[in-house]
Amino acid sequence: MNKILIVDDEINMRLVLTAMLKKEGYEVASASDGQEALQILQSGKIAAVVTDLKMPNIDGMELLNHITSKHPAIPVIMITAHGTVATAVEALKKGALDYITKPFELDDLKNVIAKAIKTRNLKENELFLPPEEIERTGIIGTSERTLEIFEAIRRVAPTTTTIMINGETGTGKELVAEAIHYNSPRKNNPLIKINCAAIAETLMESELFGYEKGAYTGAVITKPGKFELAHKGTLFLDEVSEIPRDMQVKLLRVIQEQEFERVGGLRTIKVDVRIITATNQNLLQQVQTGNFREDLYYRLNVFPLEVPPLRERKEDILPLVDYFVDKFNKKLNLAITVESEVIEMLLRYEWPGNIRELENLIERMMLLAPNNIITLKEIPVEFKTAVDKAITTQTDDSKKPFKDFMRSHMENVERQMIIKCLEESGGNVTKAARESGLSRKGLQMKMIKYGLRK
Repeated sequence: MNKILIVDDEINMRLVLTAMLKKEGYEVASASDGQEALQILQSGKIAAVVTDLKMPNIDGMELLNHITSKHPAIPVIMITAHGTVATAVEALKKGALDYITKPFELDDLKNVIAKAIKTRNLKENELFLPPEEIERTGIIGTSERTLEIFEAIRRVAPTTTTIMINGETGTGKELVAEAIHYNSPRKNNPLIKINCAAIAETLMESELFGYEKGAYTGAVITKPGKFELAHKGTLFLDEVSEIPRDMQVKLLRVIQEQEFERVGGLRTIKVDVRIITATNQNLLQQVQTGNFREDLYYRLNVFPLEVPPLRERKEDILPLVDYFVDKFNKKLNLAITVESEVIEMLLRYEWPGNIRELENLIERMMLLAPNNIITLKEIPVEFKTAVDKAITTQTDDSKKPFKDFMRSHMENVERQMIIKCLEESGGNVTKAARESGLSRKGLQMKMIKYGLRK
């Protein structure tokens, strides 16, 4: 689905852009102002929005605010005749993916739309949650591993230290980067995000550092890069392992010196930017194979922060389920609950797709639930098969790694202690929680984990 929405009050601009994008193979919808655009967004799926800044009724900035609030997965590209850094920063701070300045070359727009489509596709593999809907700056969970992330954020956010966030796809690395920025002294300044995997190698330098007018064919204006836009704020480089090796040298210099030149420029620009990177690759292994510079690796890896996969923090599954059920109840105007047997099965699964997989499964089951309650009947067959296979292929304790061996025995001890507390309290969960030193919800989660709800 690659349908582009063009929003501009000039009919000639809409016609030119529509013709150009259709020639490139895109479906196109158009609107004369933000009000008409909102109606189109409600009626059909849109892959990206290209909008003018100055328009009657609802202007581009107001439209951007609505899209980032109601349709956060849709990237927005701003067209403006007022191409100052301040205007660009304001649009990017409010969630725009990029901007282009009138007059512009059609190739520039084609490149930025291609980046928007690729960024949207990449984001579909990540958990994206609107900030206003998320508790604790976006990271949901009560497990020990999640609490360690909160503690790491608390320690490092007030500093200017460079941070590398490691974790599998779908674990919420971008949310951690946002939490660091919005808990730092830079929170009122820009947080500029780049998905390095979404940018063509040939455009990486101009994307990061900008370019001067006349720097190359088609550079009809001067455009600041993301480093310049992030001045006094934070630059988040997602999928940093995808940066081409020849660009790694230039990136290293900017991090060390906090200065650079635009493409085709002679003037040295000084910036004050905090760098946060993220990757789902083993960068040290990339260093050993020669794909990533060792000196850059150590510059970026000053404070490594690991976001564990969901299978290693299963205590977070219940609060995540609560969150997603509440989210989709509001979105779909439902009042659905989840049977405890379903939760027990969710806790047995290994979650290769992490939180994104859990979110998709919850939405799917809620749409299938006939009587406002999700039961085992709504669990997909392939999911049940995966759970059964995991149970039947469990190895003997003596063959397990020492860490897994100790974990299974500690869990067995914990289960027996909870059984004892419940027996002594006559099955009163509140009293048992008080006696065991746990919160009531914490005890309920462990009862589900160990199959003690009945």
